[in-house]
Amino acid sequence: MVDLFLQGGPFMWPILGVFIVGLMFVIERAISLTLAGVNTKKFIVKVNQALQEGGPDQAMELCTNTKGPVASVFTAGLMRLGRGIDQMEKAIMNAGQIELAFLEKNLVWISTVIAIAPMLGFTGTVAGMIVAFQDIAAANDISPAIVAGGISQALLTTLFGLIVAIIMQLFNNFFIARIDGIVSSMQESSVEFVDMLIQYEDQHGEVNAPKPE
Repeated sequence: MVDLFLQGGPFMWPILGVFIVGLMFVIERAISLTLAGVNTKKFIVKVNQALQEGGPDQAMELCTNTKGPVASVFTAGLMRLGRGIDQMEKAIMNAGQIELAFLEKNLVWISTVIAIAPMLGFTGTVAGMIVAFQDIAAANDISPAIVAGGISQALLTTLFGLIVAIIMQLFNNFFIARIDGIVSSMQESSVEFVDMLIQYEDQHGEVNAPKPE
């Protein structure tokens, strides 16, 4: 494998560098999205229980002590408690947009790696073909042995660039699917959460929003 890498010529190194950078962003997104995952059904039951037993303050404490976008969205809704459904929905929607931006953070760099890696590979291919033609000109012969080195370099850089792009594309697609799942769950739970807050206001009359810690 190392021999094939070295035979690929100088363009193998920037492709490798791009691959390493892409893997760094992949690891960062994998950790962030893992931490962002919360069982929303269980969490909303806990929030409802805290709201009924300890009021908005206890529900706020639970949300602020829980990591993830769903908890942040619920916190935004609780802070608008008592100001009407429009205010609560607007706060939840704005918080959801902010959390979505966080979930999609650095995906653009993975997409950049997907685009750059094959381009570097194709550039290496052109460089390898130039080497092959130069060898032909220098030897004044077109025997396979003379052009083999340049053609091998050309094919290896293309192959390596495509492999890097394919690996990064698989990770990117997985992250997009993961984000779609989190957002869908967040939207569904937000509707249920607003209904919960409205029901709480109906039961307890005029209520005040909890103060953030």
